[in-house]
Amino acid sequence: MDIAYDSASGDRKGCGITPGVTVELYSVTGYGVTVSVTVEKRVVPRGSDDLLEQAWDLKERIRAEHGLLRQRHGFFANAYRRATVYAYVTPDDDLVGFAAARHDGYILFLAVDPAYQGEGFGERLVAAVAEDADSVSCHARVSNANALDFYRHLGFEIVREIENYYEDGETAYYLRIGEREGIREKLSEYLRR
Repeated sequence: MDIAYDSASGDRKGCGITPGVTVELYSVTGYGVTVSVTVEKRVVPRGSDDLLEQAWDLKERIRAEHGLLRQRHGFFANAYRRATVYAYVTPDDDLVGFAAARHDGYILFLAVDPAYQGEGFGERLVAAVAEDADSVSCHARVSNANALDFYRHLGFEIVREIENYYEDGETAYYLRIGEREGIREKLSEYLRR
């Protein structure tokens, strides 16, 4: 839901954002308290380092906690710079989540801060990638049940299994949604639920 800036009146409604920036407001419930959070959706163009270090830090926190996203910094940074990055950021510039995708809709990295998981940011990031592509695809470790459940939930299908895909020898699934299924309609339908 887009809120916070009325371009006709110039009213920023006290949120301190700049004109033309999409901001989303949502509620998080934790410890019996519901808090409204304002986040900004950003698109980082290919070749930019904007949010690179925040994305690396988020990836590393997830790696330390779950043993996933094991890329080295050089590999990560090079791939990040070659991608268009869709991100959600708080007013304090804390990264909520990001998806780094190639021009053909292949998602190189998708990560959401554990504090914000379950709030729809992963789905919105995939939908943002889909806005610019005919299909969206990715690889996921066969052992990453959470990622596989997430992608299946959105309608992704396993296209093939690739043995020894990862540096540590683990097998990956190649997943895809789109083209035949009408990706925009499918993801739009999901986000309306």
